[in-house]
Amino acid sequence: MILKVLSDSRIFESFIPVIYGQSKVFSYYKKNFGMEDLSYTVIRDASQALPRRINIINHTDEELKIEPGFSTNVAGRASFAALKMATNDLRNGLIDAMVTAPINKVNMQSEQFHFKGQTDYIKTFFPDNEYITLLVWGNLRIGFVTNHIPLKDVPNAISRELIITKLRLINRTLVDDFNIVAPKIAVLGLNPHAGDNGLMGQEEDDIIRPAIEVAKSHGILAFGPFPADGFFGFGAWSKYDGILSMYHDQGLTPFRVLAVDGGVSFTAGLPVVRTSTTHGIGYDIANKNIADPEAMRHAIFLAIDVLRNRTRQ
Repeated sequence: MILKVLSDSRIFESFIPVIYGQSKVFSYYKKNFGMEDLSYTVIRDASQALPRRINIINHTDEELKIEPGFSTNVAGRASFAALKMATNDLRNGLIDAMVTAPINKVNMQSEQFHFKGQTDYIKTFFPDNEYITLLVWGNLRIGFVTNHIPLKDVPNAISRELIITKLRLINRTLVDDFNIVAPKIAVLGLNPHAGDNGLMGQEEDDIIRPAIEVAKSHGILAFGPFPADGFFGFGAWSKYDGILSMYHDQGLTPFRVLAVDGGVSFTAGLPVVRTSTTHGIGYDIANKNIADPEAMRHAIFLAIDVLRNRTRQ
């Protein structure tokens, strides 16, 4: 995906790419995919990055045996080393934004990486900041009250305070990062038919609606709760600037259907800019040169757009 995105030289007009990887791996795929003319420069740190060039930082000295389509421990260690170095440089201002590619969450597990994903690890570098994962595809922007937890734990994890916090985060990022004045935010219910006036659950009346009213009193234009099926099924989502989902699959399932090219994940609320693709690693198509790079391209340009919006303030 990275090779395909950077093979279009026009992209260098927008940013200076710095790849945290290994030049040997880059050269291997470059040759396999018939992109021998795609040149790069190996640098020691991001401060040496050259404009209109592909810059690569060899993030590990470990000998990497390239085994496309297989999960290996050495690949997991290499992934973590790249993520650690890039996140540290991001925190220290050596790079302006970070776009992460998919990882294998299993082979990265170690004493240093015991997280459910990259976002949880990145958050440890910014312990004073609350964040919310925002899935973005055009004008569709979905955030989550709860994310990577079992479905049975969702009702107990939801609280008025947490919903209010997430609404504040979404509202702030829509204003600051997406340059939207007075954004409208839709809040989804937890139960079928948004509880149906208590017939199918009390969370809407006891937790979600009171949280929405508090948010409104703070100047946040929050609406709902809406039943998720009709909200997405009849296109109501298009009338709002942001959506707050109660749990992972409630928001991610319709997002997968609507975001035909994959969409982008944006870690909102941090003092730095980090985006990523929303799709997985795709071992089944590894080394076949058929991966669609559009999600990676959109992740890069969303990061650029957010940076520009922040600097305008």
